[in-house]
Amino acid sequence: MTNSDLERVTVRPTDEYNQKLVSYVHPPNWVNPQPADVYDLVVIGAGTAGLVVAAGAAGLDLGLKVALIEKHLMGGDCLNVGCVPSKTIIRSARVVGEIWDAKDLGVNIPQHNIDVDFPKVMARMRRIRADISPNDSAERFQKLGVDVFLGSGRFASKNTVEVGGKTLRFKKAVIATGARAAQLSIPGIEKAGYLTNETVFSLIQRPERLAVIGGGPIGCELAQAFRRLGSEVVLFHSGSHLLNKEDAEAAEILQKVLIREGIRVVLNSKLEEVVTVTEGKRLYFSSNSHRDSVTVDEILVGAGRSPNVENLNLEAVGVEYDKHQGVKVNDYLQTTNPKIYAAGDICMNWKFTHAADAAARIVIKNTLFSPFGIGRSKLSSLVMPWVTYTDPEIAHVGMYEHEAQKLGIEVTTIKIPFSSVDRAIADGEESGFLKIHHKKGSDEIIGATIVSSHAGEMISEVTTAMVNKLGLSKLSSVIHPYPTQAEAIKKAADAYRRTLLTSNTKKLLGFLTKLS
Repeated sequence: MTNSDLERVTVRPTDEYNQKLVSYVHPPNWVNPQPADVYDLVVIGAGTAGLVVAAGAAGLDLGLKVALIEKHLMGGDCLNVGCVPSKTIIRSARVVGEIWDAKDLGVNIPQHNIDVDFPKVMARMRRIRADISPNDSAERFQKLGVDVFLGSGRFASKNTVEVGGKTLRFKKAVIATGARAAQLSIPGIEKAGYLTNETVFSLIQRPERLAVIGGGPIGCELAQAFRRLGSEVVLFHSGSHLLNKEDAEAAEILQKVLIREGIRVVLNSKLEEVVTVTEGKRLYFSSNSHRDSVTVDEILVGAGRSPNVENLNLEAVGVEYDKHQGVKVNDYLQTTNPKIYAAGDICMNWKFTHAADAAARIVIKNTLFSPFGIGRSKLSSLVMPWVTYTDPEIAHVGMYEHEAQKLGIEVTTIKIPFSSVDRAIADGEESGFLKIHHKKGSDEIIGATIVSSHAGEMISEVTTAMVNKLGLSKLSSVIHPYPTQAEAIKKAADAYRRTLLTSNTKKLLGFLTKLS
C-alpha cells in the first residue's frame, strides 16, 4: 500500500487538536509494512481490546510476531468518541452543578449569570484527547514491535487476513472490531439527522434544545452534561424509570436529580415520528397513552449498540455471529473457529473499556500460553465493576439482589445511607447510599451498589475484597481515614460484625471480662 492508497481520515472540526489526534491514531503518511511470513497473532481492531492484546503479546519480549489492523482511528471508541471526551466535558459540567449547589454551602453565586463558554469546553476536550492519543498511536505500537496495518481487514481463508492489498498469514487471530451506536427505526429520523456518541463530540456550538433518546448510562450522562452546559434537554426513555437495569433505589435518586436540574424526563415513551420544521426537528411521541410533540435543535441517540461484524467475511473462516449480539464465543473467548478469538464490545455484554482490557488479557493467555487448553482463563471468572458517570455517580459490582435470588442464593443486604456518614454530611452529599449484598449466614460479599459523587473511586475497594475472597469481617479490620465517604464501607462491615453478637457470644464476652 502506498501513501495514496491509504484512506484519509478526517475528524471534525479540523482544528490543530484534531489534526494532532489524527497524526497519531491514523497518520496520513503511514506506510503499511511488508507482512511477516506468518504471525503468531493477527488482531483486527485497534480499540481497547485490540490494543491490549497487541501490546501485551509484543511486550513480552519473546519474539512473537504480532500484527494489528485498524481501518479508522486507533484507540477506538474509548479515546475518540467515548470515555475520554465524555468524561472531559462531564468535568466541565460538574463545575456548573457545584455552582448550583453553592448557595447551600454558604457561597452566593448569581445563578442566572453562569457563563458557559461551550466552544471552549469542547476545545478543551479536543486538546486533552489529542494529548492522550500518543498512548494509542501507530508509532508507539510500531516501536513496541507490532506491525501496524491501516485499512479494512477481512478474512480471506482459514489462516489469512487481507488488508490494503496485502495478505497476512496467522497462527491465531483475534476479532476486536467493537460496536457502534444502534440505528433506531423511527420514521423520519434519518432524514432529519441525529447525533450519536460518534458525532456529538464534533459539536462546536451548543444546541439550545436537545432531545436525548435513551435513559441508559450514556443517555443519562450526556443529558445531564448538556443540561448543565446550558441546553434545554428532554430525555426519552422507553422504561418506567431511568437506568432500568440498575438498582431501583439508585436509579430513583438520579432520576430525581435530573428532574430537579430541569431535564424533562419522558418515561414509557414511544417515539412515533421525526419531522423537520422551520423551528427545528419535531419529535412526535406518546407516553402513558398521551400523545405530544417537542421541537429541538438536535437529537442525540444513546440507546443500544450494534456489533461491527460486517465486511469481515466471517463465513469464510467458520466464525458464527449474530447481527445484534455479535460474534459468538465460549467462556474462553474462543469463537466457533478454535484458532480465532474475540474480545470487547464485538462479543461481550459488558461494553466497558475496563472489561475489554480484562478480556484482552484472557485472550493473550488462552491464545499463547495454554497449550492443549491447559490453564485457560474464563470470562465468567471476572468480577466486573462498572460506573455511570452522572452526578451523583452510580457504581456497581457483582450481583444484584434479584439476580442472586434467581440463582437460589439467599442474601442479606446491608444499607448504609450517606446521611449517616460524617464526610458526606460535611460535603452536602447525603442523598446517596452504599448497599452490600452478602450470602446469608456468611460474610462473603456477592455484590454492591454505591450512589455518591465519588462512587467510581469507592467501588474498587469492594471489588478488591470480592476478587481476593475477603469477607466483611476482614473489611471491618481495615482502618479508613476519617473523615472520608469510603468510611461507609467500614460502617457496613461493622454492621455485619454486630450481627455476630448473639446472646451466647455476649455471655462469653462477659465471662472474659471477669477474667481480664
